[in-house]
Amino acid sequence: MALYEFKLPDIGEGVTEGEIVNWLVAVGDQVKEDQEMVEVMTDKATVTIGSPKAGKITELRGGVGDVVPVGAVLVVYDLDGAGGASPAEKPAPSTDTDEKKSDEGPVASAVGDIKETLPGMGGGPKAAPAPSAAQTAPSGYYNERPLAAPATRKVAREKGIDLRKVPPTGPAGRVTREDVERFTAGGGATSAAPAAAPAASSGAAPAAARAPISIAPVETNDPSLADERVPLRGIRKRIFENMARSKHTAAHFTYVDEVVADDLIALRSRLKPLAEQAGVKLTYLPFIVKACVAALKKHPALNCVFDESTNEMVLRKVYDIGIAAATEAGLMVPVLRGADRLSILEVARELDRLGNDARAGKLKQEDFGGSSFTITSLGKAGGLFATPVINYPEVAILGVHEMKKKPVIRGEEIVIGHEMLLSLSFDHRIIDGHIGAAFAADIIALLQNPDRLMLEMG
Repeated sequence: MALYEFKLPDIGEGVTEGEIVNWLVAVGDQVKEDQEMVEVMTDKATVTIGSPKAGKITELRGGVGDVVPVGAVLVVYDLDGAGGASPAEKPAPSTDTDEKKSDEGPVASAVGDIKETLPGMGGGPKAAPAPSAAQTAPSGYYNERPLAAPATRKVAREKGIDLRKVPPTGPAGRVTREDVERFTAGGGATSAAPAAAPAASSGAAPAAARAPISIAPVETNDPSLADERVPLRGIRKRIFENMARSKHTAAHFTYVDEVVADDLIALRSRLKPLAEQAGVKLTYLPFIVKACVAALKKHPALNCVFDESTNEMVLRKVYDIGIAAATEAGLMVPVLRGADRLSILEVARELDRLGNDARAGKLKQEDFGGSSFTITSLGKAGGLFATPVINYPEVAILGVHEMKKKPVIRGEEIVIGHEMLLSLSFDHRIIDGHIGAAFAADIIALLQNPDRLMLEMG
């Protein structure tokens, strides 16, 4: 019997690990070369990985929700098409991470059909409890090769912590940033063995030192009223982590101002039939994108990402704009590449493609990552305004809100006009208030006088 181990390939762009979102095959299946096997989500996108060889699957390593590093074995084949391996040929026992299997029941996929669960949530393995001291190896390590995200490893290096000594609480025995913070609070940074929990003291404990809050179930005799627990996983888990990282890292401040949009409405009305002749759906967003690009050129500190590893601002010379898109699988941010080099029609066409692909789950890996400024639009969702969360590691984001008819002053008269509120959030560690206000004023001036926008387009 010829056994072959297929390992998680290097997907590129610095990706070191991926989360299993959905298995498309099962043990015992006969698969063909290039047949789709598994959906894996990285920090960049959800990708479907095909089979490199034909054969019969004898083992799947890892369950839905498990995070596996690049190079870890995902699938074991029998290339001869026979059954399972004999005891002599069977691969060595897998680690705890490898032995986890997918729960029975419906699975929420980041792409494809979603059944019986909310997108990005649902069945799958729950986070393992932190191991006790008795579960550590004789060396005092919880894991000789700990599983952790690059950001977590960076925090550990900065604090001088050996990740092997940190009790893991994440899925598949993964060490989380919170685990590192708790370990630090317990004195683990200088301890030779896993630290015990700190003794209770008077006063409020630091947030990082507090134990996770456990929610007791509601007591009821009616099973239909019992609590339902839905683990965070897939896209929703990534959104959860990225939003928390942004709010806990950047010093957010939000600036809100209004745009009198009558001239913009008139221009779009004149151009819309011409766009339709070219097969393009023309919305207001392409004009907003071009206004942002023009303003970013005047304020280069805002076309920026912050590199925490070197404590440097990285000023981008290209204008790749993130466009937040609401999908059934959660909020995604595909990227409009080279927005400064595109015409209004070209921006409109690309925005339409990105939006359609996002909703259909067809975005490619190259559609994600690398943006330096993001626009999020609530469109006709209503409300007055919101405070958008910065798309880490960027330093600014623009929120666009519904156009509404309102009384406006023109000269000495009050007339009915169309107004749209813009809310911009900035990282106050890098962007001063007057710079943020000037940036907003430039965007508004261009949208209120769109003929000037046509003149300033690069």
